Formats: sequence, C-alpha cells, structure tokens
Amino acid sequence: MEKTLQNILGEIRRTNAPLAPDALDRIIRARNREVAGPVRYVAKKKLLPFYQEVKEHRSERWRTWGVSPAEEALLVRTLQVKPRRTASGVATVTVLTKPWPCSSACLYCPNDVRMPKSYLHDEPACQRAERNWFDPYLQVTARLRTLHQMGHVTDKVELIVLGGTWSDYPEAYQIWYMHELFRALNDMSCETTVERESETRRTQYRDAGIACERDDLANWAAEAQAHVTAGDASYNETVRSLYACGTRADNALLHSRSTDRNAASIDAPPCSAAADDTQGAAFEPFALDNLQGSASDSGWAAAARWQTATFSQLEALQRENESAEHRCVGLVVETRPDVVTPKRLATLRRLGCTKLQMGIQSLDERILAANHRGIGVDRMQQAFELARIFGFKTHAHFMTNLLGATPESDAADYRRMVEHPAFKPDEIKLYPCALVDGTELVAHWRDGSWRPYTEQELVNLLAEDMLVTPPFTRISRMIRDISAHDIMTGNKKVNLRQLVDLELSKRPQSVQEIRSREIAFGAAANDELSLSEIAYETTNTREVFLQWVAPGNRIAGFLRLSMPNADYVGAHAADLPIDAGEAMIREVHVYGRVAGLHQGGENAQHRGLGRMLIERACDIARENGYTAINVISAIGTRGYYRKQGFADNGLYQQRSL
Repeated sequence: MEKTLQNILGEIRRTNAPLAPDALDRIIRARNREVAGPVRYVAKKKLLPFYQEVKEHRSERWRTWGVSPAEEALLVRTLQVKPRRTASGVATVTVLTKPWPCSSACLYCPNDVRMPKSYLHDEPACQRAERNWFDPYLQVTARLRTLHQMGHVTDKVELIVLGGTWSDYPEAYQIWYMHELFRALNDMSCETTVERESETRRTQYRDAGIACERDDLANWAAEAQAHVTAGDASYNETVRSLYACGTRADNALLHSRSTDRNAASIDAPPCSAAADDTQGAAFEPFALDNLQGSASDSGWAAAARWQTATFSQLEALQRENESAEHRCVGLVVETRPDVVTPKRLATLRRLGCTKLQMGIQSLDERILAANHRGIGVDRMQQAFELARIFGFKTHAHFMTNLLGATPESDAADYRRMVEHPAFKPDEIKLYPCALVDGTELVAHWRDGSWRPYTEQELVNLLAEDMLVTPPFTRISRMIRDISAHDIMTGNKKVNLRQLVDLELSKRPQSVQEIRSREIAFGAAANDELSLSEIAYETTNTREVFLQWVAPGNRIAGFLRLSMPNADYVGAHAADLPIDAGEAMIREVHVYGRVAGLHQGGENAQHRGLGRMLIERACDIARENGYTAINVISAIGTRGYYRKQGFADNGLYQQRSL
C-alpha cells in the first residue's frame, strides 16, 4: 500500500494535477504485478482509508512521506470514490426510522415487516439502517465515516429521513430522532467520542435483548412470503392488516404465526412511552424481538422508554450545530399529503426540517381510486399550498405505470403536475411502478388487468416527462433502490436514467430540468455567469426562480423566492407563522464540488454567488411591496444568514426590507 501511494504521489508531483482514472489504474496494475500471489494486492478503494489511517494514527510515519497540503488535496481528488456523492454541493446522508404501521394500504406497496412501510430490507439504505438498529446516531456516524474514507468533504450535510409517514410516529420519538441526528453531527469532530457513544448505544440494544431480532423477523417474513406466493389470499390480507392497522388480537395471531414457540395471546407493547392510546394499541413489528417473553419484556418497548427527548434538549444541540465542524444544511422528511397540517408543519420547523417529500403518485382521481391511494387531489393541493406558505421545499414522488394508467394518460398526468398552479413541485422522484411479490398488484398482473410497460414505452414516456419539466424543477431520481430479484417483472435496470438520457440525445429539444444542467465538477468564472429570473404563479404565491447560468445553459446556483398572496395570508392568518407583507426565501443552493467551511471553492461554492442571489431576491420582494423577507434556514446555515442581515425570528430568520 505504502509503495503504491508513493508511486501515485510521485506522479502527482510530476504533473501537479490529480491523476486521470487510466493513469491511476496503470500504477495500481503495475504494483499488483510486482506482488506475487493470485489475489489482487492493491485496490483503489483501500488506498485512501490506508492513507487516512496512517495520517491519523501513525503520524510520525506519515510525516516521513513529506506530503504538502496541496499534494494531499490532489491525492484525495485522485483516490476519491464515487465523486458524484457530493457533486451537488453537499454530503447527503440518508437514514431510516424504525418500522411502523401505516394507515394506507396502496395496491403496489410492499409489506416487509422488517422495514418501514414500502421499503424492502435489501435496499442499500435499509441494510445500513438495519445493521444499526435503525438508530439515528449510529446511522449518521457510520455513514459520515464511510464518506470520509471515500474522500468526500462532509462538513455540510443534508439529512434525508425516510420511513413512510413521519407524522405517524409519536412526537416523543420524532423529537428524540432529531436530537440524535444533531448529536451525531456535533460529535463527529471527535472520533473518540463517537466510538464511545456508539458502543454505549449498541450495548443498550443488546442488553434489551434485540441483538438477534432481525433473524426472527427474517424467518417470519419468509414464512409470510411463502403463503403469499402459494396464493393464500386470506393470509396476505392478514399480513396487510397487521402492518397497516393491527390490533391487540392481531398481534396474538402474528405471534403464533411468527414462531414455533407458540405462546399465549399477548397484548401489543406500547410503541412509545409517550404514545397515545391509539398508537399504544397499534401493532408494532418490533414486538417480535423477544418472542419467548411477554410483551412487557419486549426489547423494543424497553428501548422506546429511553428513545425520548424534549424540545429544549433538541434546541440546545441545534444551537451547538450552528458552529459545529459538521453542520446540517438541509433536513428532509417523508410524509403523506393528507397529514400535512399547519400544526404539523410548525412542529417540523421546530425540529429543523427544510424540505418535505410527499407521496403524490398521481393526480388522476380514477388512478388514485384504483390503486387504493386514499388521498384526493384536493387534499394534495392543500398540502402543497401549506408547504409553500410555510417556506418548505416541495419534493413530490410521482409514479408511472400504476393500475389503470397508460403511457398516454401518464404523460398527461405528469404534465398537469408540473404545469398546474396548485402544484409545480421544486423536486420530483419519478418512479416506474415496480411489481413486488406479496402486493395486491400481483393479482392484477396475473389476471391481465395490469402489465408493465415495455422498456421502450417506459424510456419514451420518461423522456417526454423530462422535456416538459420546467427549469425550476429538479428530477432527483428515476428508480427506487429495489433489487432486481425483488421485482417480479418490468424494469430491473438500475441505469434507467442513462437510457432516458440516450433517448433524449436523439431528440432536437433540450432538457431544462435542474439536475441535467448542474455544473457538477465543471468550473466557470464569475464573469462567465449570467443571472436569469423565471417568474411563475401558483394558487397562493408568486414564485421567482433566480439562477446563475454558465455557458451551455449549465446552472451554478439558484434561489427560490416566494411572495405569498395577501388574500391567502389574510384568509388563513390564524394558522400561519408569517404575516401579511412578508416574502420568503425557500431555498438557496450553489453547486460544484463541496468546498469545506471557511475555504474557497474551486468551482462555484464560496465565491459570493449565494450572497448576490439573496440581495437580488430582497430587491425583487421590495419592488413588489413586501416589507420583510423570511428565510427557511437550516440549522447549520443560521450563521451564514445572520451575516446577510437576517435575525432570528421564531420559526425563520427575517430581514427588514
């Protein structure tokens, strides 16, 4: 390893530049040929962790290498793994909440009792969560250490909290979960603290008897799947009802079907020490962790008693994170539009949330009904209006190929979402429906009432969707991380977006959506950038999308300015955290390779682009008669906005105009 690193450093010193992939590969292959044996001795992914380990724990040896800061930066660039992970300007960390019942029963949704509703245990983020007992502290610290070993800057972190419907969890658990996310970020400055705290937490779970819980659930899930595959419809319905809205009696049935160690009927354990009566009676999959004992001995019930925190404790950690080495610059939660209310949005702001992922799936009432969605378009519109007026970024989940849809109806449905003033989301996950065994959609596939689109139908549809997506919207993903072996039929290609891009390259129209235009690893001088402004109307605001555009229509940064309609604010004044005459900055984002805090960026970051966007947004709001402007700042960006003239003001930061 050391010899290989010396060879790489020698080439870097000669060229004064990071090595191209082929040049690095030549050095690694040459070193492997020098080492006898059938196994490859050196691999790229091992080199940077080895370098970091020597530097951090064998400093005298590292000093003999004579690596200057400039050379180290080039070395990290050369050895970085999966550079796209931080190409959007932040390090994204995805975490999952613990399995929990869902009040919906959508036709296509998987029911893996080991995971939160709709997730499968072999999805990458799910595997990481399961290995860490779904604990937020353990998930964040483990992921950040991995990203660091891969060569990524991790001091600006966007936290994405997945797990079905966030608001369905007890509030005490919600506060504790966020408390642990911020504690993890704050502790990352000291590896010793992280190791000590992580081992303490792991010991807590083991002492509660949860160490082998995953094996028990895996056995039960396998048994349940066998019944479903055999066509046992009644068993499938039992599984669905247990997961969706189980009762005390249901839990006894689950217990008896989960193990040969049949026991007497048991009551479901409380889902949380602070759960209300409804939540306490609901079935919680984690009751299975201690199948030989009584519900009162349940390890997860015991864990729930210490999985609590107060808002004052959370807010203390948030204040600490404002100046921490690893700061939260965005916090996303996943929810359903039918549970979006002013009260819940206010709570989300106190928790530190800045973006909402909402499961829309379709705006066709006929399709929604056929797929048992249980949410109407009117309720979805209310959710978007509330999210916008509260300043949240809106991230819609949209699905093609649902039961009853055709490529033509899907195209019209998508166009409605991106063009209708009630919606116009900021970001979209555009998924094809995947057929997963155990879902009710399987019966429709077998009787011929549903079929997956062919690859060409799907690619053409997604290409059309891309072309009608406006320049203020970002399509973040086109496929779920569902393993191919879990998909019974239909698209199993993980490079679906690449296929869509290939199709688009054959068409004369240009794509305007954000992700396709991100500057990523490119660079553009400030004098090459032009400021473009795109204004559009929604049902309750006037929006202005300000973007820095580089040659080739690449986007280097943007700001979302929202100017609420006075009539809407007046009609809903009792429920809103803003007053008439207040505009809102809903997002500021500068692209390019992540630049460390207080460091100059080699691409677009830390060159004053964000500050100039803010000043222009203030001018526009002032010109339109607004007297103040709010910003929905993340915890880790509060200090930045104070420098731009904003003062803390309740759920937001505000600047007088």
